[in-house]
Amino acid sequence: MSKLKAKLAAQIQANGPLSLADYMDAALADPEEGYYMRRAPFGTPHDGGGDFTTAPEISQMFGELVGAWCLDLWARSGPPQPVNLVELGPGRGTLMADICRTTGRNSDFTQHLSVHFVETSPTLRAEQKQRVPNANWHNSIATLPENAMTLVIANEFFDALPVRQCIRVGDEWRERVLLPREEPGRFIAVAGYRRIESGLPPIAADAPDGAILESPIAAAEIAYALAQKIARQGGAAIIVDYGYEGPALGDTLQAVKAHQFADPFADPGEVDLTTHVDFTMLGNMARQAGLRVHGPVSQGSFLRQLGIDARA
Repeated sequence: MSKLKAKLAAQIQANGPLSLADYMDAALADPEEGYYMRRAPFGTPHDGGGDFTTAPEISQMFGELVGAWCLDLWARSGPPQPVNLVELGPGRGTLMADICRTTGRNSDFTQHLSVHFVETSPTLRAEQKQRVPNANWHNSIATLPENAMTLVIANEFFDALPVRQCIRVGDEWRERVLLPREEPGRFIAVAGYRRIESGLPPIAADAPDGAILESPIAAAEIAYALAQKIARQGGAAIIVDYGYEGPALGDTLQAVKAHQFADPFADPGEVDLTTHVDFTMLGNMARQAGLRVHGPVSQGSFLRQLGIDARA
C-alpha cells in the first residue's frame, strides 16, 4: 500500500468517513504523494508517455491565438499600460511560451508585460522555468500583484479542483463520503449519515433516488476572488475546460491513467482526477463582482472566430 493510501485509511479510521472533496484534495495535491506534486503527467499515446494531453501540447496554434486575444484586449484598453499576464495551472508552460512568442512581436506589449504562474507543484514549476524563465510563481491567487491590468488564462484548471458530491437517498440529500474497501488501498463512495438541508438548487427537489449533485465549492471561491481582482484592476479572464451550464444532476468524477479511464477510488495519487466544470456558476461569480460574461461557447467556435482557419 502506498503512503497516501495508508494515510487516508488511517485518517478514516481515526475521524470517520472522508468527504469526496478532501479525498480529491489529498489525491491531487498532497505535498508528498499528490498526483501533481511528483510528476509532469503530459504526453500522448504515440510517444508512450504521460496520462493525458491538452490543446496547447497538441498544436502551437492554440497558444498563438490566445496570445492574439490577449494582445488585442490590451491594445483596445487605452494607451500602453502595465499588464499582468496570469496563467492558473500552467502545466509544462507550453501555452504561455506560445503566447509570449506571439505577443513578443509587439515591443510595446513586451515592455509593459509581467508574467505570473499560479502553480504549487515543484515538478511542474521546473518544467515551466525551462520554457518561461522570466515568469513569477505563486502558490495561490492571493499573492498576485494588484498594480496593473490583469489578463488571466485558465486552461483545464477548474476541472482539477475538489468538489463536494451530494446523493439523494429516499426523500433526503446526504453528502457522498469514502470508506476503505476490504481490499487494501481501495476505497468506496457511499452516502453519509448527515442530512443536507440547505444550499441545494431547485433542481434537487424533484431528483430521483440515487441522483448526484456536485457542488464546486473550491472553484466558486477562486472564481469570485479572481473576479474581484479583475474588477479592481481592470482586465479579463478566459476559462477553457470541459463543462456544462448548470445546475445539473450527475456524477462527472473521472480518473485517467496512461490515456485510459481508471477507477477514481483505487489509486489515489497515481491517477488524474477531474470533474466537469459548471460554467453557469463561474459566470455568476463574475457577475457578482460586477464583470460582464461572454459565453460559454465551444472551443472550436472560439478558435475559429479568432482566425485559426487562416492561421492553419
